[in-house]
Amino acid sequence: MFHKSTKGTSMALQEKVMDLSVKGMNLGHRFIRGITGGRVLSSVSGMPVVELRTIGRKSGQQRSCLLTAPIHDENRVLGAIASKGGDDRHPDWYRRARTASAAEKKELWPQVVAAYKSYASYQRRTDRDIPVVILEPRS
Repeated sequence: MFHKSTKGTSMALQEKVMDLSVKGMNLGHRFIRGITGGRVLSSVSGMPVVELRTIGRKSGQQRSCLLTAPIHDENRVLGAIASKGGDDRHPDWYRRARTASAAEKKELWPQVVAAYKSYASYQRRTDRDIPVVILEPRS
């Protein structure tokens, strides 16, 4: 049995590993897209890759994150998924996004899972309700 402090340390380590994995994957993906002029990894598992740019809430610095878009149209990404691979925490970019309403998610979630079945397993992996996010470009 873990002591409380050991369990907390273990959880912090798991979170750190997840954060580094996500950042490493994003950097690697960005590198490959950059050296190939976007010809390689412009889609993942049949989903287009989109670049989400945000401004840091505290730092004011521009941030960029590559996301897959299981549902989209010409004006917006309808189904960016704040899954973080089934982690119990939201991804950092999620704080800057509009969460689909319950009615919107009810309509979109089956389409999301049809596009990429792993989202269903991500949801089973966590108690957190994985949000469907609506991304619209600023004019």
